[in-house]
Amino acid sequence: MKLLDLKREFLEYLEIEKGRSLHTVSNYDRYLKRFLGFAKTDDPEKLTETMVREYRMWLNRQPGTKYGRTVEPMKRRTQNYYLIALRAFLKYIRKRGINSLNPELIELAKVPERSLDLISSKELNRLMEAPDLATIQGLRDKAMLELLFSTGLRVSELCALSIEDVDLSRDEFSVRGKGDKIRVVFLSDTARNAIKEYLKEREDMDDAMFIQHGKNFKKAQTKNLDLRLTPRSVQRIIKKYATEAGITRKVTPHVIRHSFATDLLSNGADLRSVQALLGHANIATTQIYTHVTDKHLRDIHKKYHSRK
Repeated sequence: MKLLDLKREFLEYLEIEKGRSLHTVSNYDRYLKRFLGFAKTDDPEKLTETMVREYRMWLNRQPGTKYGRTVEPMKRRTQNYYLIALRAFLKYIRKRGINSLNPELIELAKVPERSLDLISSKELNRLMEAPDLATIQGLRDKAMLELLFSTGLRVSELCALSIEDVDLSRDEFSVRGKGDKIRVVFLSDTARNAIKEYLKEREDMDDAMFIQHGKNFKKAQTKNLDLRLTPRSVQRIIKKYATEAGITRKVTPHVIRHSFATDLLSNGADLRSVQALLGHANIATTQIYTHVTDKHLRDIHKKYHSRK
């Protein structure tokens, strides 16, 4: 069987049987297309360890992107995404009983520990107070910001919310996250009140929790277009408020998710609980937050370091 046919079946397998999102499937398609273009073969039996080693060298010399700008070389973490996709593809091929390269021979590159983009509590407060509550857009954006910080939602999870998903008579609701996993998140009083104020001013019949307003609102309604905000729209909105709040560093929905996690940990929450609230499959992902919240070490340093 040809590699192109196997790739097509593998992507269908990811979407249908493994329940991966269309975004993930699209990324795997892009990663594998690049490898197959480099390999210049359609025979799974001709894939070799030498070919993969040369591919890794080639990847390491390719330009990457950062904030939309081309940078060189491609980051090792990004290179690993290509290798993870290739490894998963090879596992699928062998599962089909087709002879090909052993996926266990592909080792990932060592990458530096992830650094966190964080904003201070004062900057976070300024961001939360930035929306103009005299407008429907401001009420929406206030509700959005408070909900992100109250729950630690990913931006895709936020955009997927419908009004009926959030029972405002309770302080919790379920959200479907990565890998179709469901977790419970909790509403603060501030977030609940902000959502109530926003919904009270809504006059449309759309079921999405957060929708576009302004000049395109009536036009979209007339044409029966989808009013739901996209992740890109939310990113632009938050960037605008960060600028208005005088925050010079890059602020994204994920930065607010970081703030949610570090706020919990710095106030005494245990790592396992934060892992569950964030929806991390592996606790190692959650551990990136611990080094910025360890007050105990800071206190030890202040108490015992000789240079007063």
